[in-house]
Amino acid sequence: MAMNKLYPDAAAALDGLLKDDLLIASGGFGLCGLPERLLDAIRDSGVKNLTFASNNAGIDNEGIGKLLRTRQVGKMISSYVGENKEFERQFLAGELEVEFCPQGTLAERMRAGGAGIPGFYTKTGVGTQVAEGKEVKSFGGEDYILEHGIFADLAIVKAWKADETGNVVFRKTARNFNAPAATCGKVCVVEVEEIVPTGSLDPDCIHLPGVYVNRMILGAPYDKKIEFRTVRERAAT
Repeated sequence: MAMNKLYPDAAAALDGLLKDDLLIASGGFGLCGLPERLLDAIRDSGVKNLTFASNNAGIDNEGIGKLLRTRQVGKMISSYVGENKEFERQFLAGELEVEFCPQGTLAERMRAGGAGIPGFYTKTGVGTQVAEGKEVKSFGGEDYILEHGIFADLAIVKAWKADETGNVVFRKTARNFNAPAATCGKVCVVEVEEIVPTGSLDPDCIHLPGVYVNRMILGAPYDKKIEFRTVRERAAT
């Protein structure tokens, strides 16, 4: 059984890959499908001035929010940055650079990078701040803006299952940005909840082929984190 992609822990899986000024593509949406173990290991490594391409920056002290608290993030390429007071504070103080990117555009920028496509045109953002400084081209009488594919130094993602060769299955909404993020990194490291024998996954159900996966860790057990809980008031009896 070939286990050459499997590493004992997150620090070992990231050994030799981390340095200052990296561009890291990170999967996850809110707190769903976050590569928690890998983010903790990046924080603990002490590398600085990182650029993260990720749908959002977690919340205070969860997800990428942990690295914001330790001042290791220099720039975020994100769609949504709410629920994070430290992000807000650093941004308003001019300590953090932010490149806002519409959600669909961000997913396509990652997918394009993974497919070797350096740029594409989209209508999303035309005539808004998103279009500032970007090339505009007309197709069929309609304006489109040029967006660049994301080619990350490192991709970190979280998956549900993987086999020993790195074929990966994501579970439900944890699929989110994990698949496109995984493909656009020069090196992809995946943390999974369960590793199963090669050949035991249905080939039609694999979301990320093992050819994209360089290193893996078994990250379980995980706590299910919720950004904020909304409950109905109990009716008076």
